[in-house]
Amino acid sequence: MTRKAPAALLAALLISACSQATPEQQIVNDAAEALGGRDQVLAASTLVMEGEGSQGNMGQDVTMDATGQTFSLTEYRRAVDLAGGRARTEQTRTPNFPYFQGQQPQRQIAGVDGAVAYNVGGNGMAARASNQVAEDRRVELYHHPLAIVRAALDPMAAVANARTEGGESLVDVTVGGATLTLAIDATTKLPTRVRSTAYNTNLGDVIVETTFADYQDVNGLQLPTRLTTRTDRFLTNDITVANQTVNGDTGDLAAPEAAASAAEVTGVPPANVTVEQLSPGVWLLGGQSHHSVLVEFADHLELIEAPQNDTRALAVIAKARETVPGKPLTHLINTHHHFDHSGGIRAAIAEGLTIVTHEDNAAYYQEAGTRPHTVSPDALQQNARPVTVEPVTGGQMERTDGQMTMQLFWVEGNAHASTMLMAYFPATRMLVEVDVFTPGAAVAPFAPNLLENIERRNLAVDRIVPLHGQEAPFTALRDAVAGSAGN
Repeated sequence: MTRKAPAALLAALLISACSQATPEQQIVNDAAEALGGRDQVLAASTLVMEGEGSQGNMGQDVTMDATGQTFSLTEYRRAVDLAGGRARTEQTRTPNFPYFQGQQPQRQIAGVDGAVAYNVGGNGMAARASNQVAEDRRVELYHHPLAIVRAALDPMAAVANARTEGGESLVDVTVGGATLTLAIDATTKLPTRVRSTAYNTNLGDVIVETTFADYQDVNGLQLPTRLTTRTDRFLTNDITVANQTVNGDTGDLAAPEAAASAAEVTGVPPANVTVEQLSPGVWLLGGQSHHSVLVEFADHLELIEAPQNDTRALAVIAKARETVPGKPLTHLINTHHHFDHSGGIRAAIAEGLTIVTHEDNAAYYQEAGTRPHTVSPDALQQNARPVTVEPVTGGQMERTDGQMTMQLFWVEGNAHASTMLMAYFPATRMLVEVDVFTPGAAVAPFAPNLLENIERRNLAVDRIVPLHGQEAPFTALRDAVAGSAGN
């Protein structure tokens, strides 16, 4: 018996050593136990959350650092198939600020079903979203404690890089081709946040982080009732959950047939750029929703606006050079910082253009020109160039060669964007502007501000060229202002 004891002890030690969890596994195990136990977590196949909250106006606020513009979210419902990799979010979104699309509530429905992401319009018709959106939404599935811990418990998941930061323990979890970081409270072991990497046209490589708070018991599981998501430094969602159901009825989470049967959407569609001469030496480069204006000077060309993305901006730049060959295109005038109007800034920098913008945008564009875009390399990532910004200071700037004169004015007091510029051509009494007045739009909340700025500067305007919509006489602006006053 005495000779067998050491052998038995050795066997027990070997079994113990083999079964001892790694530091990474221990973090996951601790999180599972805090949530209600490994078995409970693995048994959860669906999750439905209902509540309300708010959504930030990312990249579209009055300034780049402002956080005052939010949308109220009501009738929020998110249903997740934890086992099948599907989700559908429904919500009603209402702007809490003057909005050029109006302030009426808007019903939104978006989902993902495997490789298919979709959005359902107000008319009930579903449209397939891009492959990039589908990938982002698949990763978003794991931005919940139950989902990420459940996934991390799967033997097929890779867990690595256990570490401690402050009062948290962190571990990287690779699942479905994506790597996320799970953080848990070092004391309670409850998950505190999940973060992942994504791509944004303007910001480049970004961290998307969702934090969790106010846990409560739901069918034996501890689940958060407050989920707050930020993309880079911008608040994107802040949801307070009133009701939660585990393993309940999610409804139909399959992608609608119209979306599922549609062709894959890869990349950005080719840009369509049309040319229309507005006056001698000035052309409208239109063709889609966001327009630009080309201005010819004696020895060079300048472009007003490089909107949306590389695809649009590079097509517009190419068309500008084609329209007036033999003269260098040297400057881009940016009307304001909003992401849809600055999405082509990096393309313009890559093409060697100097950026002319309101002085309050200068630091942002300097930073934007140096941010890494490795997740989806853009033109500037592939052709690095220094950023040159020429700020409009004191509220105005004149650009002239003696014959062509273009005056840039700050649209002071504008509630849409505090850095808004408009361009005035005194020889033809023509004004170029964007977002503050779109002729024919159902609402015109910023039209009074535009008229006030025109009159304050004693500009003699006969025609307005909006970078959304069609050209209109100056009387159309006065009529819109009168209509706003009547409402």
